[in-house]
Amino acid sequence: MTDPRDRSLTLDPAYDAAGLVTAVVTDRVGALLMVAHMNAEALAATQATGEATFWSRSRQRLWKKGETSGNVLRVVEMRIDCDQDALWLIADPAGPACHTGAASCFYRRIDGDRLIPVT
Repeated sequence: MTDPRDRSLTLDPAYDAAGLVTAVVTDRVGALLMVAHMNAEALAATQATGEATFWSRSRQRLWKKGETSGNVLRVVEMRIDCDQDALWLIADPAGPACHTGAASCFYRRIDGDRLIPVT
């Protein structure tokens, strides 16, 4: 069965039961920076401002990346996957993407049951 979203040229995000889609963020060269979630309001805010805005599941509110740190993500391009349930944001980061100060939220690799910092 083919979903009409698969080939459509109309933006029609397939939000989950919580009203969210997953958003993967990379920089221009493809380095993975972070993964977050967006609802319709976050997507609209991102499109309107050019700066990444997400839905914070822990805070239960909109969250503009960098709103307290100043490390905003300036969106260069947004893409959506074939069935429109995941977004890819290509961004220019104004600083570290991770709240820990790491350039990427993916700064550790799994080695058995241990985590090894990646430099």
